[in-house]
Amino acid sequence: SYWDSSYDDDVMEHRVGLNLLYAQTVSDIEHGWILVNKEQHRQLKSLQEKVSKKEFIRLAQTLKYYGYLKFDPCVTDFPEKGCHVVVSAGNNELNFQVRLPNEQLKEGSFKVTRMRCWRVTSSVPMSNGPAGSSPGKSEVKLELAFEYLMSKDRLQWVTITSPQAIMLSICLQSMVDELMVKKSGGSIRKMFRRRANGALRRSDSQQPVKSPPLLVTPGASLTLPSPQSKLTSVSLRGISHSSSANDVGANDFHGNYAFEGIGDEDL
Repeated sequence: SYWDSSYDDDVMEHRVGLNLLYAQTVSDIEHGWILVNKEQHRQLKSLQEKVSKKEFIRLAQTLKYYGYLKFDPCVTDFPEKGCHVVVSAGNNELNFQVRLPNEQLKEGSFKVTRMRCWRVTSSVPMSNGPAGSSPGKSEVKLELAFEYLMSKDRLQWVTITSPQAIMLSICLQSMVDELMVKKSGGSIRKMFRRRANGALRRSDSQQPVKSPPLLVTPGASLTLPSPQSKLTSVSLRGISHSSSANDVGANDFHGNYAFEGIGDEDL
């Protein structure tokens, strides 16, 4: 029920919490949500064989995408309209792994503290048939759009078209809630109380607490993104285009109280 991995220390103080966090971490590695090279995998497997759960988690915390929630492939209009993207939520950001129309792969992140607001919209395509023909068969289109501070005094809308748009919005809201609790000096217990009525859980409550199977040795197809594939701040500032999100009324927005103004020197 949290995003900041610094709270792991509090969770690991209790045996049940340690078992849940350990099982979740192993599951994330097996699903490829956490990036692991062969040497790191060897170290993790050694710790797992020794049943060194805390040490296993400590090592996993240093790996890329630890604690991120990965979503199904979808479509975005950034940096170009119609780009296929895999979005991951974690570390107070949305991470984009984008495949451009020219098949080039790029990666970049959008910090939640630079999102002024966001919205979720749904639409149903107009049918060409008779007015009363099978409206239930029309596929609902869900979009999440957020207004992002690309540079000082320049905001830009970024849109994600995904059936999981509502879940993405819940992730953003829970990140903002967590940031606000931390800013007010609140504890992890206070944060859990605020989320008691309908929270997005990082650890599935139905996850078994018994030790999961040993990690499988990664295959030769395992690759890590190269530094050259990053979306740089220069490319972020260099792209601008209009979006239909600008036409939405103020009542449709989720305001972000954790939004922070930044200067060009921060980008």
